[in-house]
Amino acid sequence: MPRRRIRVTDVPLRAAFAALRTELGVPANFPPEVAAEAERAPVLKGFEDATDLPLFTIDPPASTDLDQAMHLSRRGTGYRLRYAIADVAAFVVPGGFLDAETHRRVMTLYFPDTRVPLHPPVLSEGAASLLPDQVRPAALWTIDLDAEGRTTAADVRRALVRSRAKLDYEGVQREIDAGTAEEPLELLRVVGELRERLEIERGGISLRVPEQEIVERNGSYELTYRAPLPADGWNAQISLLTGMAAADLMLAYGTGVLRTLPAAPDGAVGRLRRTATALHIDWPHHVSYAALIRSLDPGIPSHAAFLQECTTLLRGAGYTVFRDGVLPSLTTHAAVAAPYAHCTAPLRRLVDRYASEICLAAVAGEPVPEWVLAAFEALPREMTEGGRLAAKVDRECVDLVEAALLKDRVGEVFEGCVVDIDEDRPTVGTVQLETPAVMGRIDGEDLSLGERLRVKVVQSDPGTSKVRFAPA
Repeated sequence: MPRRRIRVTDVPLRAAFAALRTELGVPANFPPEVAAEAERAPVLKGFEDATDLPLFTIDPPASTDLDQAMHLSRRGTGYRLRYAIADVAAFVVPGGFLDAETHRRVMTLYFPDTRVPLHPPVLSEGAASLLPDQVRPAALWTIDLDAEGRTTAADVRRALVRSRAKLDYEGVQREIDAGTAEEPLELLRVVGELRERLEIERGGISLRVPEQEIVERNGSYELTYRAPLPADGWNAQISLLTGMAAADLMLAYGTGVLRTLPAAPDGAVGRLRRTATALHIDWPHHVSYAALIRSLDPGIPSHAAFLQECTTLLRGAGYTVFRDGVLPSLTTHAAVAAPYAHCTAPLRRLVDRYASEICLAAVAGEPVPEWVLAAFEALPREMTEGGRLAAKVDRECVDLVEAALLKDRVGEVFEGCVVDIDEDRPTVGTVQLETPAVMGRIDGEDLSLGERLRVKVVQSDPGTSKVRFAPA
């Protein structure tokens, strides 16, 4: 998924994106009755006033659908995190038109030329978004940590909040590296690194997979890879910490919705060892999978290719609901190595609204709202189908831009690297070019994983065919 959203000026490519939306059945505009409901004022009964808390957000520069705002402080020898999550439930009438529309959409979908939001923009980029200097309703988490970054207490309540600053990853990284960050921002590094150490201790894994970006320059397109910054990882640890706290609350309460992932099937890690060998990555037998992952540099092409292969171990993730104290057989997420829940992105992901409501009820010692329980049967299936659609959108959009980049270069020869081979057909695989950052299928001769070779573009037609190569 392109991290930066761009404005597409290429008419044929824009038409191809529109055709893709039609083909995938992606919803277009919101119906009038849904838009009307989104305009209604939120119900703000029982909200605490936390507008004096100097929160800040960290998002890509162009983002306006801001789900989370944070503040970090020292507390004795430990730390306190205040984490505000947009309170979407304050705006959505259970069983109403807007509620039904969010169950139809499930997730915000990202195309290079537009964003197809889960909620109408008047809500997701306006009244519910944690924009700077605006009073907003939120589920405000207070999570206390000890000196090692371990959670000692967690609480969540409805509150009115006001963010003070909208920051971006690159700016945050510059300030922290320069030593000019104020304490709440500097503590993002401190707490983030503590949580990363705890992740290693419990056997969790965070994949630093480079993000493929679609960048527009002078009316044409480029595909590049962006390796994540340390600040990306620290920020992700805050969200992860909150999701783990939410899961623990729900498990103790006996009702909830978890993000679960079973352990990798037998042979999966063995296959990755073979991939590492093919890519000339040294993986001694005494080094664990988790330790190897942390030693890799996503800026190195062979390491980036291996990290991409590692995402195969995350297949099988799903959503698990439980209630009335009957816990499921699987309560953990294998990559997190702990119970975990999605609860920090309710503007962009349907399930998070439900997780927040359960946690609020658990802390207050109240019953879960009936509208939450009524959604339990369908919610895991809806989220799984929505996730598949989002992944397909990402893949198809990149395929279209790759084909557009090379449509006038059919017959040209490029340097590339074999990053995947079909298990049952050694002559068929995937090649990643050195430049531009394009991947395509190849068929023609026995391939070796990690092999560097020269390939010729034999097919590239945006909207009708994907990029295909042949040995040069």
